[in-house]
Amino acid sequence: MNPAGGHAAERHFESPEAQHTADYLWRHIISLCASLRARRVVDIGCGNGALCRELASCGYEVVGCEPSADALRLAQRAARDLVFHPLDVEDDPSALGNESFDVAIATEVIEHLVDPDAALDEIRRVLRPGLFFFFDTLNNNKLSGFLMVTILEDLIRALPRGSHDPAKFIRPETLVDILRTNGFRCPEQFMGMGMVLD
Repeated sequence: MNPAGGHAAERHFESPEAQHTADYLWRHIISLCASLRARRVVDIGCGNGALCRELASCGYEVVGCEPSADALRLAQRAARDLVFHPLDVEDDPSALGNESFDVAIATEVIEHLVDPDAALDEIRRVLRPGLFFFFDTLNNNKLSGFLMVTILEDLIRALPRGSHDPAKFIRPETLVDILRTNGFRCPEQFMGMGMVLD
């Protein structure tokens, strides 16, 4: 793993159960894949593989990439028939070879990256021309920092301290610039979906 990335150290998984993103993201991802008649999907930063398993159960050919050894073990144990690579978005993507995908997914990944430009360039490389990259990330504003760090990490300790660095959060206009620089076409506006807290 690229030591500058620090990504694996920031992600923590203790079970193969679905993450909170299942509540507010998965239906959008599955709907998108269906509308595109996608066949092959890559989940970058797949964590414990829960979304990979869900997509596979819907009939998609899924490949997961995850830098955390602990998370990867959980993913592999829970779905021995799926392919998982010990790969971060900031790593050399040669493990994927010349594979190409209809949809690339990166949920809760971009806000952990030191160099999002390099990561997005590699994501574009593995996508078939004209197809889709689906992601969520945290807006660089005071509310995001307050919720993710002050509330979730410091007060209620739902996440380990140090899981998020607000300096890596990205404002939508900055993200648009980075995406376009790396050859993506962007929507007129991003959809704000918000986290569902139990």
